[in-house]
Amino acid sequence: MLPTLFHIGSIAVPTHGFFMTLGLAVAALIVLAEARRRRRFDSDIVLIVAGALFFGALGAKLSTVWRYWGLDPTPSFIEAIAQGGKSILGGLAGAYLGVLLTKKLIGYEGSTGDMFAPAVALGMAIGRVGCFLTEQVGTPTTLPWGIRVGAETAARIPTCPGCGPGVAMHPSFLYEIAFQLLMFGVLWRMRDRLPVAGDLFKLYLLTYAVFRFFVEFVRGNEYLWEGLSGSQLFLIPSTLLLGAYFVRQMSRGAYRGGAAGLTPAAEGGR
Repeated sequence: MLPTLFHIGSIAVPTHGFFMTLGLAVAALIVLAEARRRRRFDSDIVLIVAGALFFGALGAKLSTVWRYWGLDPTPSFIEAIAQGGKSILGGLAGAYLGVLLTKKLIGYEGSTGDMFAPAVALGMAIGRVGCFLTEQVGTPTTLPWGIRVGAETAARIPTCPGCGPGVAMHPSFLYEIAFQLLMFGVLWRMRDRLPVAGDLFKLYLLTYAVFRFFVEFVRGNEYLWEGLSGSQLFLIPSTLLLGAYFVRQMSRGAYRGGAAGLTPAAEGGR
């Protein structure tokens, strides 16, 4: 594990925080570039991106507060926020809520999901590099690409008793980095091809929910109920809702006739 990436003088730069911040910055720049390409770049889009970043960061922290309170039932709310961890699922949900709230506050009625979809995938891939370098690798595996760690690192993995020194483990975060990079490429190619505005982002959320549900089995996270982690319990209803949305869209014939082939100019007038 590499908790500190480098030092600026006497200041230690945390690895996880560095890559998380870098991922957010890259995602924000891609959204703004996409808005410009679609001729929709204005102050409203800047506010929406800011709302997504703020509520994303807040959601990432708030979604793990319950875990800290489980260890210490008497902390203040500020202590729980400061000492608790971060959840990328909570951050994603918070960012989505942040976009909706910001659009409501400023009276913005256009769809922005298609601009966010590729950006979020690439930002997640970059952020997960920090997770790979600082968090639990994964569960034990016999696969040839398993990663082994030393005794000191293995001692920091309390939720995986079988993850001892020299034991090969799934590189679960590398699986996710590969998935997110693949999704970035797919979403980038599809960004003008779906006929329903906003469905590109919903498609990303659905595919990520399915992927994340199954990769959780090799993450080594704490089980909460019937061998399922907290993330999996959150993903079950989310996946069902997203799946029902696309089934309804297809039953209505929303995708009949193929891609709309919208140009940036046409998109700007929506």
